[in-house]
Amino acid sequence: MQHALYRAAKADPGRRFHSLRDKVYRRDVLWRAWVNVRRNNGAAGIDQTTLAMVEEYGVTRLLDEVARELRDGGYRPIAARRVFIPKPGTSDRRPLSIPSVRDRVVQAAMKIVLEPIFEADMLPCSFGFRPKRSAHDALQVLIDESWRGRRWVVETDIANCFEAIPHEKLMQAVQERVCDQAVLKLLRAMLRAGVMDGGQVRRSVTGTPQGGVVSPLLANVYLHRLDRAWEDRVDGVLVRYADDLVVMCKSRQQADAALARLRDLLADLGLEPKAAKTRIVHLQVGGEGFDFLGFHHRLVSSQGRVGTKGVTFLARWPASKAMQHARDRIRELTVRSRLLLPVDWMVEDLNRFLRGWAAYFRYGNSADQFDEITRYARMRLAIVVAKRHQRSRGFGWYVVAYASPNQLGLIDLHGTVAAPRPFRDWRARPNAGGERRR
Repeated sequence: MQHALYRAAKADPGRRFHSLRDKVYRRDVLWRAWVNVRRNNGAAGIDQTTLAMVEEYGVTRLLDEVARELRDGGYRPIAARRVFIPKPGTSDRRPLSIPSVRDRVVQAAMKIVLEPIFEADMLPCSFGFRPKRSAHDALQVLIDESWRGRRWVVETDIANCFEAIPHEKLMQAVQERVCDQAVLKLLRAMLRAGVMDGGQVRRSVTGTPQGGVVSPLLANVYLHRLDRAWEDRVDGVLVRYADDLVVMCKSRQQADAALARLRDLLADLGLEPKAAKTRIVHLQVGGEGFDFLGFHHRLVSSQGRVGTKGVTFLARWPASKAMQHARDRIRELTVRSRLLLPVDWMVEDLNRFLRGWAAYFRYGNSADQFDEITRYARMRLAIVVAKRHQRSRGFGWYVVAYASPNQLGLIDLHGTVAAPRPFRDWRARPNAGGERRR
């Protein structure tokens, strides 16, 4: 079904789809939606219904009820539960909306049906929350454009993007491709369901609440208007990952024009760039860099062999916030309150985090940062051993680094980095040794 919708949308860019309602409540679509929701293992909404309670109630029974309500037009979403989660590396908190399980299933079904239609229109400059595209695809564009001489960078992100998108303008963007009134009515109901905050339901005329399954798709559909306006590349090369934006330019004048144009285009969409994160950076050896998608990017020059010239290139490594997040997480996993746990359990938790963290940041020039995180994890593990045996920290370090043949099973990130290359697919980089245990 998804392939058929994608091919139809790709073949006719002006086509508007009018028969989608029956696909949303198709049994196979709802089942796939449930599998996706279950895989994410989210929390309960305001109805306090958990995934385990749904399984006890009967998944088939729930999906049959949802399908019947959608078919008869009786489905009504309830307000999402509002929580605030800390932003890594800062004292700020990000609002997160948690819909009920049944609402998440319906949103996932809507996403399954609508995504291939809008995916046919998406442009190469957009990378966030899209199938078969990743943050590393966006990062590769920065490497390529820097090599082409675009070394003036406009960096910004959209202030409260998910909360600020106007509902009416968003629905107009959706209606460019969808004219099925039942589906449009359902989308409006999702947008107007509101959130439960402080015991009161708040309904706004803006926003696709962050945390909703369909919200990233709707944000991409709306911001596609920005991508479309930038397609001519007159003011530089745009790289957009959801609401994070970077424009690679060849001169200061082009960068100034790009920033002014960005502000104008976002204002037309009812959005604005976040002032604290908006600036123009000139990439030069010995100069400052910029942070994007968790990495710090900076122009460096390698030392060539005797008689050869060094190479100037855009290097990247984990940003300061990413390093602090890693240290904070390692500290949480080795906190005093976990001292009664077996050491091998603690090591297993550490390894699980280190593997996930390194799997993302290994595609960069991150060797020094990986060594630093490895040393920090080893030091925290030594403190755990010392406290368990009520001995000095030196004793714990001796046990981990020397007495144990493999650092008690703790993995070593040394040798796992795969440096990116211009105009070469990052996926093609060979594994630079893989993780190792000592």
